[in-house]
Amino acid sequence: MASLALYIHVPFCRARCGYCDFFSVAGAAPQKMKRVVDALIAELAARKPAVPDGPTTIFVGGGTPTVLPNDELDRLLEAAQPNVRPTGEITVEANPESVTPGKCDTLAGCGVNRLSIGAQTFDPNELRLLERVHEVLTINSSVRLARQAGIHNLNLDLMFGIPGQTRETWADSLRRAVDLGVEHLSCYGLTYEPGTRLAQALEAGTVSPCDEELETELYLQAIDTLTAAGYEQYEISNFARPGRACRHNLAYWRNEPSIGIGPSAAGYLDGRRYRNVADLDAYVERIEQTGLAEETSETLTGAELAGELVMLGLRMRDGLDMSDVRARSGVDVRTACAGALADLEKRSLLRISGDRLVLTRPGLLVADAVITDLMAALDERHR
Repeated sequence: MASLALYIHVPFCRARCGYCDFFSVAGAAPQKMKRVVDALIAELAARKPAVPDGPTTIFVGGGTPTVLPNDELDRLLEAAQPNVRPTGEITVEANPESVTPGKCDTLAGCGVNRLSIGAQTFDPNELRLLERVHEVLTINSSVRLARQAGIHNLNLDLMFGIPGQTRETWADSLRRAVDLGVEHLSCYGLTYEPGTRLAQALEAGTVSPCDEELETELYLQAIDTLTAAGYEQYEISNFARPGRACRHNLAYWRNEPSIGIGPSAAGYLDGRRYRNVADLDAYVERIEQTGLAEETSETLTGAELAGELVMLGLRMRDGLDMSDVRARSGVDVRTACAGALADLEKRSLLRISGDRLVLTRPGLLVADAVITDLMAALDERHR
């Protein structure tokens, strides 16, 4: 039975962080939340005929899903949970300050078996710069409360490249995360997304970006520290205890079928990719009128699918299977990208082993550039 990933976007936050460009609304009234949850449940019902067997994974993200009142969160999860297969993984995102005993009981009672907590850093000064509203000790208590409720598969998000961050503060964040014993860590480099307050501060000169050489050192520091602590790096930014890789994210990086529910959510079914409207009122109105809220939709050509498979697959540490790309898209990457592959291998950025392409350690540091080179070669071949 084929796998299917279900993503539900809950577009509410207590406060909007200065670096965030995800679609979300801060400080919404409970009645607004209820109306959106009504719409999410209606969209779930409208999508069900297309996937009668149900998803293998559910990921409820945002925003911060756990800012929903307990009754609304319970209602949403109860609507989604019966659809998941018995062995499925159900993940919910949370910020540390939103993880309360009552919230954890609601999550566990609705079958949630994985919690992803947005810690970002254990340094108080870095938390303030990122405009996070939680305290360092709240990270510890959120992990403890989740475990007490019976949720024993936990992820912490951490961020490096924060202005003012040092090797020492990053080492401390990594150490504290490992000491908490979480099963999974996602370590992302800070990006200055256009239009965010942090990007505006950068343009105004009120913050200074992390030195590129230091940022590289911080990334390698994460790889070495977490590997030594028993975590496996299975994707560029993700580390897990053996057997604890996020199944939902694996489905995404493998470009497997997915359904996106909620404003701004995207899905991919039967070769067609769609994205919902990124506007709260427009989303609710469209769901109330038709049951769906798609704003854009496209059916991928073989070349486009090959490009997506390369872009996503190379992020995996076990690499890209060129035979899989060939079988799914009809495109032979080895032939289409022969020149680029030879150059990248000569520069020790890529290793070719049979039908598999794997980024080397130096290649990890310039992964975006490697992927861009291969995408350009594919585009040139199929123009």
